[in-house]
Amino acid sequence: MTMKLLFALVLSTTLPATAAYDIVVYGGSSGGITAAIQAARMGKTAVLIEPTKFLGGLTTGGLGATDIGNKKAIGGISREFYHRIWKHYSNHASWTLQTRESYYKNKPHGNTADEETMWTFEPHVATQVYDDMIKEAKVRVVFSERLDLKKGVVKDGTRITKIIMESGREFEGAMFIDATYEGDLMAKAGVSYHVGREPNAQYGETINGLQVAGAKHHQFIKNVDPYVKPGDPSSGLVWGVTPMPEGKDGDGDKRIQAYNFRMCNTNDDAIRVPFAKPASYDEKQFELLLRNCEAGDPRHPWAPTPMPNHKTDTNNNFAFSTDMIGMNYDYPDGDYATRAKIWKAHEDYQQGLMWTLANHPRVPEKIRAYYASWGLAKDEFTENGNWPRQMYVREARRMVGGYVMSEKNCKRREIVEDSVGMGAYNMDSHHTQRHVTQEGFARNEGDIQIGTRPYPISYRSITPKAAECTNLLVPVCLSASHIAYGSIRMEPVFMVMGQSAATAAVIAIDSKKDLQQIDYAKLKERMLADGQMLDFESPAAPEHAAITKEQLGGIVVDDSEAELTGFSAEGHTTPGFVGEGYRHDGDSLKGEQTARFTPNLPAAGQYRVAITYTALGNRAEAVPVIIHHADGEKTVIVNQKQKPAEKNNLQPLGTFRFEKGKTGWLEIRNEGTSGHVILDAAQWLSK
Repeated sequence: MTMKLLFALVLSTTLPATAAYDIVVYGGSSGGITAAIQAARMGKTAVLIEPTKFLGGLTTGGLGATDIGNKKAIGGISREFYHRIWKHYSNHASWTLQTRESYYKNKPHGNTADEETMWTFEPHVATQVYDDMIKEAKVRVVFSERLDLKKGVVKDGTRITKIIMESGREFEGAMFIDATYEGDLMAKAGVSYHVGREPNAQYGETINGLQVAGAKHHQFIKNVDPYVKPGDPSSGLVWGVTPMPEGKDGDGDKRIQAYNFRMCNTNDDAIRVPFAKPASYDEKQFELLLRNCEAGDPRHPWAPTPMPNHKTDTNNNFAFSTDMIGMNYDYPDGDYATRAKIWKAHEDYQQGLMWTLANHPRVPEKIRAYYASWGLAKDEFTENGNWPRQMYVREARRMVGGYVMSEKNCKRREIVEDSVGMGAYNMDSHHTQRHVTQEGFARNEGDIQIGTRPYPISYRSITPKAAECTNLLVPVCLSASHIAYGSIRMEPVFMVMGQSAATAAVIAIDSKKDLQQIDYAKLKERMLADGQMLDFESPAAPEHAAITKEQLGGIVVDDSEAELTGFSAEGHTTPGFVGEGYRHDGDSLKGEQTARFTPNLPAAGQYRVAITYTALGNRAEAVPVIIHHADGEKTVIVNQKQKPAEKNNLQPLGTFRFEKGKTGWLEIRNEGTSGHVILDAAQWLSK
């Protein structure tokens, strides 16, 4: 524990039983930290109350591979944080296990050495940066105080007057900010919220709700039997598999996307702690994983993004991985005991998964050897057995406020004029359930990866309806549909929202108005003065006329339907793409990113295969494209600097024989390339 945190803990024990502030911030997430800092910088008294013993949420809890989309969307204190990360790693003394030059060689996660921000970092470095910022702003921090879930919010009409902790301590304020991932303060204040997936019809969307047909990513590439006794449905389903879901795609339900822990791993023996077998290990939880291994799936079921000093931020990947799919439905509205039980179950599951991959005899020897060479980083999370302190709560409650952000906003088909910051990441939902198909195989459901254009987020989406509460802001569990929240729910965006929330709170105090009645022009003026980015396509840039599948003809698989490893960066600026946009590899992580396009061919026969892409000078010259057909495989090298040979940006790859159905595929890789590798669409045209 640092001296600064120890000082904050001492403060928390010396405060009176009831304390009054201008602004009370509940939740020490990144959004809570920026809110408290902004309030202090604007001359108001503020307190930051964190239920645990650490600050920073996911940013200090393992998520060092910042999900960002377009970096231009990030401003204010959020960008200051990433600038301070850059300053830290500009000091060669910060590189204890590798050189700065070796790390930057492959420009991991979009980093470049010549810009004054850095978007990847070790957890303890994020903690250090936040500690410094909090100390400089003289923010008062209170640790280990949880809201009393029965009597924790006291209101006078539509205004919160004070909140009460389980310990009995009370905090009075003129304004309150709920910056937790769960939204407890919001809920107990009587503010409307939603849990689960809305039906598409509710907000005029196309990719919300149930997604049985729409879930293309992170699937089993071979059929895996889900029954306890293989081939016998009467024996029941193995752990984690549920019956075929009822309803049709687009129907609403109460399912939420899966949680996991973003592990900080290393394969450097100087700091590696081997994966340990948890005391509660249950082999039954991994039966489907073991069957998948035995079926010959060669993929490593995780996504370790390189962090400095031979560490990673490790995320979920492929069909059976670190996400504990379908085991978190009771978390958002659960009491503390329920959440603790779910949290521990996730921890045991993920630790058991890693031990299984490294040790179980049914895992192929080559895969076991690979995972046995990895472990936890012994100099991270030292107070928690090197395990991340924060579970990745990807969504919990979502407020239904004065305006609900939706798919239409993320695609800039509806543009708000009261921006408090921007979103830029793709609409990203992890799976919500694992079910048995009608054919009797295991399949995941709920994962959606659809591109966006950078878009403004409404002030009304961080404020409740005026009839419900007039002095509360909600920058984390803000007002958005399930699929729009999948884009907004990124740590740098939470930082932006937290700062804007505090700015609005100060303006409301100074003008003696309710939050819903403040002068937006004054709010905008201050946000811009603080370096916030409100919209860099204002007025909106015209939509490029996209090429449709019908224009291409044949059987077309778009990039949004491909099975991806990496290729998370979205593009929409270079016209001539198919569908909603295209993807690229960010000219990074070479050899680690792949995209498989699998058509469902109506008949066996000869098909001409082609891909589409938009050519530019920054593209890769030697992109390997592998065509898997009925007679074998063929690798074609494509120069994406050169304009495709045919109209609609089609580049033919050859004619091959394919069987009926989904036995053939095309895969684009980025190994051995220099420059941006582009994914757009693949076409099979019957000859």
